[in-house]
Amino acid sequence: MAHHVTEFGRDGRPAEPDGRLDAPAFHRNHRPIWAVLERFLAGQTGDVLEAGSGTGQHVVYFARHSPGITWWPSDLSAAHLASIAAWRAAAGLSNIRPPQRIDLSDPAWSVAAIDGHAPGKLLAIFCANVIHIAPWRVAEGLIAGAARHLREDGRLFLYGPFKRGGRHTAISNAVFDTSLRQQYPEWGVRDVGDVTKLAEREGLRLAEMFEMPANNLILMFTRSSNPA
Repeated sequence: MAHHVTEFGRDGRPAEPDGRLDAPAFHRNHRPIWAVLERFLAGQTGDVLEAGSGTGQHVVYFARHSPGITWWPSDLSAAHLASIAAWRAAAGLSNIRPPQRIDLSDPAWSVAAIDGHAPGKLLAIFCANVIHIAPWRVAEGLIAGAARHLREDGRLFLYGPFKRGGRHTAISNAVFDTSLRQQYPEWGVRDVGDVTKLAEREGLRLAEMFEMPANNLILMFTRSSNPA
């Protein structure tokens, strides 16, 4: 059976004894990503879900730079959940909740209470490098859940490679897309237009799009009624 999403740490390097995985992409993209998120999250308070936290390195970096925000990491992979927990323990930050298993393909997914504390409506949801390495139903479930869980002023941030107007933005993305679809026909680089239409059906709109290094984008969605 095909995996829902791919796993990090498959480059031949073993996990650390405590389970920590190291994603090379983290070292390349965490600062540019935070430069975008910081514009909207700096000085804010509330709860932010990272959907598909992977190794857990991003959530630790973000939490360290936003002490007023409580971060809720999540993933589907057992190896990732162990890595997130290990990075969280190593960081010793009080504003990161223990990771929890969330299956984004289930449109009824929710964020569970931990130690009797549940998040309120979410200030933001951040999801990086997930919807192109998963079936389309994962994008559908992610966005349906975002529409249910975000605050009125909340934002959904999607990071990764995207097509625009049906075309790839770089040859490298086209090659990557082909390799994904050859392995798993349900996977592939998504088109901004398709993701936007999906969001609009759930009452969200594309508010802004940010060009990122290595031919990636961040798509920021807000509620359709939110002018900001």
